[in-house]
Amino acid sequence: MLNGLRVIEVAGLGPAPFCGLLMSDLGADVILVDRRDVDPEAVGLGEASLVDRGKRSIALDFKSADDIETLLRLVESADVLIEGFRPGVMERLGVGPDECMARNPALIYCRATGWGQTGPMAPRAGHDMNYIALSGALWYAGEPGSRPTTPPSLVGDIGGGLYLAVGMLAAVMRARQTGTGCVVDGAIFDANAHMMSLLMALRQRGNMDISRGTSMLDGSHWSRTYVCADGGYMSVQCFEPKFYRTFLERLGLASDAFFRSQFEPSAWADQSRRLEEVFVTRTRDAWCEIFDGADACVAPVLNPEEAAAHPHNAARQAYVTLDGVLQGAPTPRFSGAPPWKPRPSPKRGQHQAEILASLDAVK
Repeated sequence: MLNGLRVIEVAGLGPAPFCGLLMSDLGADVILVDRRDVDPEAVGLGEASLVDRGKRSIALDFKSADDIETLLRLVESADVLIEGFRPGVMERLGVGPDECMARNPALIYCRATGWGQTGPMAPRAGHDMNYIALSGALWYAGEPGSRPTTPPSLVGDIGGGLYLAVGMLAAVMRARQTGTGCVVDGAIFDANAHMMSLLMALRQRGNMDISRGTSMLDGSHWSRTYVCADGGYMSVQCFEPKFYRTFLERLGLASDAFFRSQFEPSAWADQSRRLEEVFVTRTRDAWCEIFDGADACVAPVLNPEEAAAHPHNAARQAYVTLDGVLQGAPTPRFSGAPPWKPRPSPKRGQHQAEILASLDAVK
């Protein structure tokens, strides 16, 4: 879908490499600019990381004037540059927006950070949990009385990468119409605030109380997980009354007056305790059989290997194994598009010779 789009990705962590993966999976030519002088204290993803799938790699020394010139020459033939350093780092290296857009006025310069390019927090260090905490996105995560918890990196880093990708493609469309590029300020903090839109809409309607653990999605007996006899878990989120009725029918509780009040907050705690007693009487697989085929909005909590082995994944292939590594396949799917052909992750500097040769060819 993005054949012909060239993206220069300066190697980093978090949303930037994930955004590059999205572009690569969609057919863009993504050139990963690795660093020769890797920081020994950096927590990296290792050689041939799956988030580098399908990219080409060149290794440069950012302290070398010649290598910085090589990066600027790469920019001349690119549509997009992605970088994920703290504000000011790329400018100090001599490859900030001014230098790059002087070489390529139509360039889309994408900046992936936690706090953004401006504001009092902009220069400070942070990680996924910090960004989603300050943005409000962590507030509703977790069950009543428990500490806030969230799936690692999925809300902050991955959410930020998705927003950056949308902004990038919007800017590319504009650049192709006008011939003028721009800087895309992709802050995880901003993305998380916007990701709260559905919850804020529920608050607007009075369905999400500011007190954590007292609202429908984070305090009710029909929106939570339950432990089973074998230590596995089942997820329940039967919001609509018709699905709630089916849920009770499969549990054998349809005639139990105790559960008829679905939307009475004062009853939720006791109803949850009763359901805990019910779910712990059977194994997770036994509950799967009971709810099989029912519109009860109930599903088992699976680890990635179990998810990959599930019949639904066999039908859709959302998980694939490449070079012995389990990973998510590209998404979304497009009608009329050719089948996806897996491309391996590169080793650092693997495509050095061919990329430098292509630059020499246009001198």
